Amino acid sequence: MPSAAAVLSFAWALGIFLRLSAARRRDVRRRGLVRRVGILLDQIQSGHPTAYCKLNQEVPILRLWFNVEAELQQDFRLTRRAMQGLQRLLQREQDHGWGSQLEDLIYVYWLAHGLSYRVVSSVFGVPKSTVHRVVHRVAQLIWKNLKLAIRFPLPEELDAIGQGFGQLSGTPVLNSVVSAIDGCHFRVKPPSLHRIDYLNYKGLFSINMQAICDSKGKFLDIFVGYPGSVHDTCIMKNSTFYRTQQYPPTGYIILGDGGYPCLDKPIGLITPYKEPVRGRTESCFNYHHSRGRSIVERAFGVMKTRWRSTLFKALEVRPTFSPVGIATCAFLHNVCLENEDMLDPDDDVAQDIFDPQPPREALVANESSGRAKRDELAALISGHVQE
Repeated sequence: MPSAAAVLSFAWALGIFLRLSAARRRDVRRRGLVRRVGILLDQIQSGHPTAYCKLNQEVPILRLWFNVEAELQQDFRLTRRAMQGLQRLLQREQDHGWGSQLEDLIYVYWLAHGLSYRVVSSVFGVPKSTVHRVVHRVAQLIWKNLKLAIRFPLPEELDAIGQGFGQLSGTPVLNSVVSAIDGCHFRVKPPSLHRIDYLNYKGLFSINMQAICDSKGKFLDIFVGYPGSVHDTCIMKNSTFYRTQQYPPTGYIILGDGGYPCLDKPIGLITPYKEPVRGRTESCFNYHHSRGRSIVERAFGVMKTRWRSTLFKALEVRPTFSPVGIATCAFLHNVCLENEDMLDPDDDVAQDIFDPQPPREALVANESSGRAKRDELAALISGHVQE
């Protein structure tokens, strides 16, 4: 059995060895970092990009992309024209040889299939850590630049939108409508803290996205992130467009479902008459109102259908990242519409969207009722139909 002195000597020697080894590893890392920084500076000065990851163009998914005659919709849920439109919007400088195109492809592919980072890394032939980094980087880039695709219309665009709602609703009386508003629930894995707040009235954990859309189903404004238990009216009253009274302009109105209050001020928001309706005039108004308002439900349906692999289940991401991911889906929805990439909502998605809404909340002090305006519109619609 070794003596105490021998044990102490061995421990002392081992300690010295470990400290020297740790110092040597730190020195190697430091020299490596200095070398990489030096290479990067040289390449920046020479105008050549840094190729830290060699792009394998023989990977099947990339062969598809580089074949300009091939269509992408089956693999990316976007047409080639829509993908190119997205890349133009997100064009930016990159510090690697394959540029920003591959990052956009990776993000859209991940979104289209709802796959793990490991599977996507295998499909594209890049490290899993790169996929994770790319997904979060592109999502944050879109989040910071939502206004590139989601914005309120200019004053000169309002009349055309109003005519669109007149055609949708089946009556020119509603030509003063310039948008429809609604909320949509997206299932999430709730955080451990305040978990019950995310339980919605359907008994599912979700977050809510409020959207305002035009007569073509294009999102004009989104407000996403409130837990599923929060009422649509509460979400609206905390949204930027309502608090700033930014939209709609005076003389124009928004259509909303029965979960919202019927308002004249601070914004023009017209809702249907409560069921059961009293007489033909109210019934006729509700019919045409529903025809016009349903465009926002259709927009949600199209968005959920296109990205159903990600949105039609509980999102497999951190709760703090969920609103960002959902907002990017809305952004891409608009990019597709701008590039004539059309899609019909699936029946099961439509059923999920069209479930009954909770009852509306009462008006508060700074609000005035829009019932008189609704009665006026109902009378005009009834008179127009009789003619």
